[in-house]
Amino acid sequence: MVALQIRDVPEELRDRLAAIAEERGQSLQAYLFDLVRDEVRRRDNLAVLERFSRSTYGTRLSEGDVADSLRAARAERDAELGVPGGDQ
Repeated sequence: MVALQIRDVPEELRDRLAAIAEERGQSLQAYLFDLVRDEVRRRDNLAVLERFSRSTYGTRLSEGDVADSLRAARAERDAELGVPGGDQ
């Protein structure tokens, strides 16, 4: 494993980060490690979503088709449950 160092962090920022870490029951190091790891995971997830959006596989339904299907299914469910307006 490697060590990372961040220089020139204002004391107020360091104190706030330490307070957040303490609220979470973590050391400052553990909290900062979690932040860095989560940021990398988000970036990885965005890259996967971007690949899917450019792909030719998956659904051929339009957004409108999906929205219409959801509306119809919700209306059917609401009608079965007797929710007012569920039979629209």
